[in-house]
Amino acid sequence: MPQPARTNGPAPGPTHRLVPSPAGRIHLVEQGSGPLVLLVHGFPESWYSWRHQLSVLAAAGYRAVAVDVRGYGRSSRPADPAAYGMLDLVEDNVAVVHALGEQSAVVVGHDWGATIAANSALVRPDVFRAVGLLSVPYAPRGGPRPSEIFAQMSAGESDGESAGGRVGEFYVSYFQQPGRAEAEIEPDVRGWLAGFYAAMSADTMPGPNEPDPHFTAADGTLRDRFPTGRLPGWLGEDELDVYAGEFERTGLTGALNRYRNMDRDWEDLAAFDGAPITQPSLFAGGDKDASTVWLADAIEAYPTTLPGLFGTYLLKGCGHWIQQERPEEVNRILTEWLASLPAAP
Repeated sequence: MPQPARTNGPAPGPTHRLVPSPAGRIHLVEQGSGPLVLLVHGFPESWYSWRHQLSVLAAAGYRAVAVDVRGYGRSSRPADPAAYGMLDLVEDNVAVVHALGEQSAVVVGHDWGATIAANSALVRPDVFRAVGLLSVPYAPRGGPRPSEIFAQMSAGESDGESAGGRVGEFYVSYFQQPGRAEAEIEPDVRGWLAGFYAAMSADTMPGPNEPDPHFTAADGTLRDRFPTGRLPGWLGEDELDVYAGEFERTGLTGALNRYRNMDRDWEDLAAFDGAPITQPSLFAGGDKDASTVWLADAIEAYPTTLPGLFGTYLLKGCGHWIQQERPEEVNRILTEWLASLPAAP
């Protein structure tokens, strides 16, 4: 039977906690009571990315929990880059569920968090009973090594002839070498974040005939192609201060180490090659987001790869930061989907 939504007024405010995990500790923010909904952010974000969802989910009758992924915020930041593999992040999620006294959860992720959420559901279906994906579609493991794919993208865009000025190195390849991206970002964390967020927001991203900020300028940096002078409409100065303050304190290495494990993930997940996620699922993305455009084939494959899909939502005129750009729509989509799920065991 679907779960009824609770409509008896606002839930008490959010609470910060530290819980043990294989990483050492995970920082989380929780609000509400009821079935557990675990919210997993992407790059370069934090639990704060879910600030518009926590109170709404709590008021709807759920225990909403937003984590700082290992390497971010107040969560542990292991020194070894190899400690940021996908299976490690899945086990962090499992540890959070159990540390909260629960046996199962719905997991919802955005950006890298969507990939972490998808693999959590894939690898530990005994714990994660449903999965919601925002911005980055599910694509089963398979094909060439990720580094080979991204190197081909960089090579294919470096001949100077591509529309939109895609000349240079693809950002994922650029992030691979430890210290390289950090040298670009950390002298001015706040300015870099402002440009990165603007580059992928619907109201500030470059136009189709402007240089693509997913690729470095030739012999340059990503920042050379970021828009300047205006924050996206969803991001106020105070909100940017929150993000900048976290990364000024922690640095970017922990966050970037996620990118530096993609070939290792490909090896570790070999047993799941081509595997579907069979639990109830949901996808929502922005129609102006490069992730949904580039991975359109993955979305079309959902009848096979996500056989439990509740729905696919492409928000018109929305960029990458979907739950912050369009919080009311995302909250409606999430609460309707959650209400349709079978009761938690």
